[in-house]
Amino acid sequence: MSDVNADDWVSAGHRPMGFPEFVVVIASIMALNPLAMDMMLPALPDIGRAFSISVANANHLQLVLSTFLIGFGAGQFVMGPLSDRFGRRPVLLGGMAVYAVAGVLAVAAPSFETLLLARALQGLGTSATRVIATSIVRDCYAGRRMASVMSLAMMIFIAVPVIAPSFGQAVLLVTQWRGIFVVLMLYGVLALAWSVLRLPETLPESERRSLAPADVLSAFRQTITNRQTLGYAMAAGSVIGALFAFVFSAQQVFTGIYHLGHYFPLAFAAIAAGTAGAGFLNAKLVGRLGMRVISHGALTLYALVAGVMLLSEILGVLPLPLFMVLSALMMFSFGMMVANFTALAMEPQGHIAGTASSLYGSITTLIGIAVGTAIGQSFDGTLLPFSVGFFLSTLAALAIVLVVEKGRLFKPHHRPIA
Repeated sequence: MSDVNADDWVSAGHRPMGFPEFVVVIASIMALNPLAMDMMLPALPDIGRAFSISVANANHLQLVLSTFLIGFGAGQFVMGPLSDRFGRRPVLLGGMAVYAVAGVLAVAAPSFETLLLARALQGLGTSATRVIATSIVRDCYAGRRMASVMSLAMMIFIAVPVIAPSFGQAVLLVTQWRGIFVVLMLYGVLALAWSVLRLPETLPESERRSLAPADVLSAFRQTITNRQTLGYAMAAGSVIGALFAFVFSAQQVFTGIYHLGHYFPLAFAAIAAGTAGAGFLNAKLVGRLGMRVISHGALTLYALVAGVMLLSEILGVLPLPLFMVLSALMMFSFGMMVANFTALAMEPQGHIAGTASSLYGSITTLIGIAVGTAIGQSFDGTLLPFSVGFFLSTLAALAIVLVVEKGRLFKPHHRPIA
């Protein structure tokens, strides 16, 4: 189905759930990932003090976040092919079980290295939830309808980073940082129970694929040789890299540069709130305007924000209010891009949705980790490294989209680009 003639229908593939419950369940399992990421932000200084022997450099605390993402990115390589072979439910439930067990390990971690191992396992577990959630949506919907469903799910999913740091700070008021992992584990168990009871298998036996190496490699080849899929995966990875860099260094920026102290989660929430609004707006507009018009406009805004932030930092005029406004615009434009980039990448891959989702997720996450870590580890007490990295990664994304679309931005296509 193209992005200009999608039918307005509701799939029967997710019965017994109705449409609202389906969106909420998809969002709740996807939310395992950002919840595990962003609840940790206020706890990083406490973790540093707890493992002061192992953590000598403040930038090394970012490993609590980046190690989680490494597990998340690497795990996606295998989750898709497994789900295409055995179905969505067993892989999803297995990943959520790994997530819960990793939470126990994190709570009991006697060293920083053990904590990083637990974080990698948590990332591995959430790789299943992200891949399978996207695959389930693709099993049930296509075209603009898929983009609309993804936007509604993303609206809930993206709301999590808004409240997660404040939620983590609230946990720290009543217990130590290990209590955050207890909360994460309990949420994982709740999401697992809901999925066991209500989420059906959406991949029919007749459409399952072999795990023979030749078949898996063929599916990988079909994915990475598709201009539209690979191009939008690389572009998404570039813009996600800037977002990861922002998250990695957020605690240092707000407490070290702007001296907000315990008010840091409130500032982070104010910035991230625009992303949830963008998801709702995108869901309303994508059926009329199309995925390309919205995502290309959002990418242009992203580049403009990056340029203004870099220029302001170079001129030495980047006070907290201006930084907050620019960061909020960054989050808003990201929210208008991410669901559409995903839908555009997945559009040609309905016959191998699990494997394609797996590879798409790995490419975007690993590029994002590489870019985000490079920028985050360059933090020097100023916003210059972030501003430069944000600008360059956004220019790279814009250049990739221009190549994919052969210079035709904002114009819908009647069929996916091969």
